[in-house]
Amino acid sequence: MFVSRPLVGLGIALFLIALAALAAGIVTPSGSGLVVLATAFGAYMALNIGANDVANNMGPAVGAKALSMTGAIAIAAICESAGALLGGADVVATISRGIVGPESFQGTEAFTLTMMGGLLGAAIWVNIATWIGAPVSTTHSIVGGVLGAGAASAGLAAVSWGTMAAIASSWVAAPVLGGVIAGLVLAGVNAAILDREDRVTAARMWVPVLIGIMATAFATYLAMKGLGHVVRIGPGRALAIGVPVGILAALASRPFVAERAGEEATLESLFRLPLIVSAAFLSFAHGANDVANAVGPVAAIVGAEAQGAVPSAVAVPRWVMVIGAAGISFGLILFGPRLIRMVGKQITKLNPVRAYCISLAAAVTVIAASWLGLPVSSTHTVIGGIFGVGFYREWRADRKLGRSQQSGKGLAREERRRRKLVRRSHFMTIVAAWAITVPAAALLSALAASVLHWLA
Repeated sequence: MFVSRPLVGLGIALFLIALAALAAGIVTPSGSGLVVLATAFGAYMALNIGANDVANNMGPAVGAKALSMTGAIAIAAICESAGALLGGADVVATISRGIVGPESFQGTEAFTLTMMGGLLGAAIWVNIATWIGAPVSTTHSIVGGVLGAGAASAGLAAVSWGTMAAIASSWVAAPVLGGVIAGLVLAGVNAAILDREDRVTAARMWVPVLIGIMATAFATYLAMKGLGHVVRIGPGRALAIGVPVGILAALASRPFVAERAGEEATLESLFRLPLIVSAAFLSFAHGANDVANAVGPVAAIVGAEAQGAVPSAVAVPRWVMVIGAAGISFGLILFGPRLIRMVGKQITKLNPVRAYCISLAAAVTVIAASWLGLPVSSTHTVIGGIFGVGFYREWRADRKLGRSQQSGKGLAREERRRRKLVRRSHFMTIVAAWAITVPAAALLSALAASVLHWLA
C-alpha cells in the first residue's frame, strides 16, 4: 500500500531509471551519452510494460479470486523476470519487425536518434494508456513508435507498409478470435457440467479433461513463445510436446478431482489451481517475448555505437536484459495493481470457470495465429476473451429472461437493458485506445525523434 502511493511510486521509478542509466555508463566501454540516455528510455519503457501489459495475465486470476493481489504480483514478478532472463531474445532485429530498412539511415547517429525517439514515444503512449485505464499492446506501441520515428527521420517511403498491413489485420482478428473461443469454451463447460442435474458426476468426468486441454495448450504455447528464442520450435513440434503433457496432467488430476468434487460448492474451486498455473505460464511467456519491446532498441543502439555502423541484427547484452526484466517487475509492483483490478473486476464479473475459459482462449488463439503466421497481441487476445465471456453471459441471460417473459414472468425491457453484464464504458475506452495505439505512438515518436535530431 505504501509503494503504490503516487509520489512514492514515481520517486522509486525515477530512481530506477537513473540507476539504469548509471549502470549503462559504467558497463559500456565508451560510456557514450547516447547509450546512457537510450538505456534510461529503455528502463522507462520496461516500467510501463510492467504497469500495463502484465495486468492482462494476472487480471482474470485476481478477478476470479483464485489469487490475491499480493500473490499475483509475486508470481508475475518472478515469472516475468525468469522469462526475460531465461527465454528472452538472444538476437533482436535492429528495426522492430522490419518496419524500416537499415539502409534508409544516413549514418549511425541518425539511426541511434531514430531508435531513441521511437522508444520514448512508445513509452509515453503506454504511460498515457495506463493512466486512463486502458490495457494496450506494447508490441503495437513500439511498432508505431518505430514507424513514426523512422518516417520522421527517413521519410514515409522508408516504411514497409506491407508489414504494417499484416500487423493492422491482427487488431481485429486477435480480440474477435479470443472472444469467440472463450465464449464457446464457456458454453461447452456449461453444457457438460454446470447445467447438468448431477453436476458432481459430470465434474469428475470432465474437469480432468479440461485440465488436460489447458495443459496441452499452455505447454504448446510455452514451447512456441517462451522457448522459441532458445531452440527453434515450429507449431507441429510444439504440439507434439504439448499433447503428452496434457495427457499426463489429465491423468494426474483425476484423483484430486474425484476427492474435491464431492460437494457442488467446491466445483468452481477445482479450476483455481490450473488458473494459477496458467497465469504463471502466461507471465513467463510474456517476459520472454515482450521484454524485447523495451530492450530491443537499446541493444540495437549499443551495437551501432560499438560497431560504428547500422547492424542488421545484434546480440542483446546480458546487462540490457537485466534492466528490462527489473523494469517490468518494478513497473508491475509500483503501478500494476490498478489495471489488474480493472481487467479482472470492472469489465465483467469473473469466477474461476470464466477465468479458465479466458486463459485457455488466449493460449489457443496465440497458437492458432502463430500456426497461420498472423501477428497477434496477447493483450488484445486476453481482453477479447473477457469481452467474449461477458457478452456470452448477456446473451444467455437474455434468453432466460425471454423465456420467463413468455410465461408471464421476468423483467421489463427497460430493466433488462439496464442490467448489462459488460461495462460499456470500459469497452468503448479500450477499443478506442486499441484503435489509436499505432497512430498515437507514431505521432509521439515522430515528435520525439524530431526534437532529438534538432538537439543533436
